[in-house]
Amino acid sequence: MTSPSPPTAGTAAADVSWRGAAPVAQLLILTGRSVRAQLTNRKAAALSMLQPVFMLLLLSQVFGSIVDRDHLPHDIAYIDYLLPAVLVTTGIGPAVASGIGLVNDMDNGAVARLRTLPIHSPLLLFARSLADLLRVTVQLLILLVCGALFFGADPAGGALGLTAALLLTCVVVWAMAWIFLALGAWLRSAEAMQNMGFLVTFPLMFASSAFVPKERLPEWLQILATVNPLTYAMEASRSLALDLPVGGQVWAALGSSLLVAAVGATCAVRAFQRPSPGS
Repeated sequence: MTSPSPPTAGTAAADVSWRGAAPVAQLLILTGRSVRAQLTNRKAAALSMLQPVFMLLLLSQVFGSIVDRDHLPHDIAYIDYLLPAVLVTTGIGPAVASGIGLVNDMDNGAVARLRTLPIHSPLLLFARSLADLLRVTVQLLILLVCGALFFGADPAGGALGLTAALLLTCVVVWAMAWIFLALGAWLRSAEAMQNMGFLVTFPLMFASSAFVPKERLPEWLQILATVNPLTYAMEASRSLALDLPVGGQVWAALGSSLLVAAVGATCAVRAFQRPSPGS
């Protein structure tokens, strides 16, 4: 009876190669790939960075001219009231784009090619969510700087309050991205995702306390704003930026966001692992 011979160096090296890199290394590599893909069209990337600034300009001029400051908390300037909410609403577009980008990668064969490599397929989703989060963070930083330099925004919470509002917004945006990644993985249609984004964006933005206090809305809109999850994120962000009493708003916003992210990530991974039609 002969004992099994030990594996040769070549066999061991091939086995290690097939198992691939560690999950953290894979995540970093895949995230870098997603970031580079976003920067392929430099002009489009630059315009997307400035889009929130144009939104702040438009909203501050339209609503700022008609809102009675007596209706705002503590008689604050409208630009200071608006800026924290625009932080949150800015994340809706990139969250929808996460789902559309996933569908495009599935359609053009990028996902199929990556799946032939020894990588953990759920990391493709996590990498996309992190890349989109990095892009949104840069957008929000540009928005805050422009808000202070060109619009005269000077919230009572100062730099510390704005930083806390920014970090809270990043968590909320990351959670929203998972919802649209799940929808993209299930629908697998860029057109359907675009329509879904249109249907979701405007109710989330306008049926909330983003632009005027919730108490100033019509009664039926107040009901929608109360059940709108972004209302709580906006109120928490605004309280941090304006140095208002926070209470449990921040914990409610963080808890609901993490719950949404957990549900969205679970659904996205399951949908993403389904075989493609016709395969």
